[in-house]
Amino acid sequence: MHRVDQIAKAVVADTCAVWNVLSSAVLHRVCVGSGFEFAITEFVLYECLHKPRREKTSDKRLQERLRAARDQNQFKSYSLSVEDLQDVAILEQRKRVSKGELSSLAFAQKVRLSVQTDDQRARKLAALVLTEDRVQTTPHVLGWLFFEGRLADGDLACIVEEHESFERPLRRFFDQMYHEAMRCRLLARTASGEDRGIV
Repeated sequence: MHRVDQIAKAVVADTCAVWNVLSSAVLHRVCVGSGFEFAITEFVLYECLHKPRREKTSDKRLQERLRAARDQNQFKSYSLSVEDLQDVAILEQRKRVSKGELSSLAFAQKVRLSVQTDDQRARKLAALVLTEDRVQTTPHVLGWLFFEGRLADGDLACIVEEHESFERPLRRFFDQMYHEAMRCRLLARTASGEDRGIV
């Protein structure tokens, strides 16, 4: 489990991470207000907005949110050369990740940023290509926001409810990271002496 007291605020997000951040207006707003910057590759932008698929109503709503966020200069997209992809392309065959995930790892490697992905295969590959401490998830971000007090206890139900309304799958992981954040906050307060009345 990720440490909830540590986070990277400038990250390269893959398609799943983009959707999981945007699936909750509260989570997205607090991320932006806390200084998070999510870069995406042109491959991810294509997967999000242009790749042919059987669209559901929830997909269209998420696409509208992404377009609106990009109008606010969020989720800026960047292109990659074929050479940029070559270093990680060999590993793609072993891990079977999407082009969007692969491009996110390649771009993160190129610009020395962390990557945010909620796909288990992509996370394992990212730990090989980058290092484990440069890989984070959307639940990890949520845990950090609770640990830092950027989100209040009552926000969790709202975030999970909206997230599930978009048929996103992270309730269990959001719950786990929330409880881990609360545990770590209690430990931090105890260690600092606040619970003993020491200022």
